[in-house]
Amino acid sequence: MRKWINETVTGVCDFDGCTVGETGVCALERDPASCEHHVGKEPSESADGAEDENDQSDLATIGAPVLEHQTGMSAFPASRTLGPDAISKMMASRYVNVIGILGDPEAGKTACLASLYLMISNAKLAGWNFADSKSLKAFEDIARGAREWDAGNPPDQMTVHTELSDDRQPGFLHLRLVRESDGRRVDLALPDLPGEWTTELIGTSRVDRFEFMKSAEVIWIVLDGRALESKERRQGVISRVGQLAGRIVTLFSGKIPRLVLVTTHRDSGELPDTVQARLIAELGKRDVTATIVPVAPFSNDEEVKPGFGLEDLISTTTAGDRSLSEFWPSADPIEGTRSYISYRRDR
Repeated sequence: MRKWINETVTGVCDFDGCTVGETGVCALERDPASCEHHVGKEPSESADGAEDENDQSDLATIGAPVLEHQTGMSAFPASRTLGPDAISKMMASRYVNVIGILGDPEAGKTACLASLYLMISNAKLAGWNFADSKSLKAFEDIARGAREWDAGNPPDQMTVHTELSDDRQPGFLHLRLVRESDGRRVDLALPDLPGEWTTELIGTSRVDRFEFMKSAEVIWIVLDGRALESKERRQGVISRVGQLAGRIVTLFSGKIPRLVLVTTHRDSGELPDTVQARLIAELGKRDVTATIVPVAPFSNDEEVKPGFGLEDLISTTTAGDRSLSEFWPSADPIEGTRSYISYRRDR
């Protein structure tokens, strides 16, 4: 054993760029055994010629990584949720779909985001593929609870309650997807907001924290499907949806983004048509329309798979492409007129 160690190299080197472990030649032209950057030592022998236990552990370091991080190696982004400034910078470089997400506490907002991440990371989101994310750590944080439970023994709550370090600014999750049908790339900025923000928006009309929604194309209003199924709680939820729609109209002072009512807990039962009609009618009192998308981020029903409806939610969210007007419309010439000179008078 001693002869083999001496013939190769007795350990590894912590000098950046040195290949003594592969070539046996010191980059500083020194004796590898005496170089100050040398890590490890020759195994010593006891009096009877046997190797010590400590020597065995020293041998285990041979061939181990020298540095924890090297220049040029890729790494996950250090950030968790992204601030508004980061989203604004991203929007300056490419088109970003900002989504507004509202809903009372325990409605299932964070569960939707966690399930969406788990679906796309496992290639389970039909019609969509993962392309990039600037907030993988944040997604991992909210999805950790769903990863750490034993089959057959689910916890009472899959995700933790959202808390923000800054009570005045939202934290965004970023997800870039590719649509399989046409290869279109979509960047989504998804705020993970505490339900208390929505509660205060309805009760006190505090809108200063929702300025970011003026850049949103779509607003998700997440509703607890179990509450809508309950006859005792249903009317309260419907009334609050109308109040929230009124606050949104006031916030935008005019035309509002498209609204999507996201009803969670589809695994507990299908929302009756009569309840959907009542929701639409309540919004109609504020001259607001919406699309209803039932989802089941997680499921206790074998017939309803976890992540049910999320592909429809993403498709509905990204389907509002604005049609471009014709830059220079053509018109048939009229004899005896000079269209170019009359252009401004004709309009």
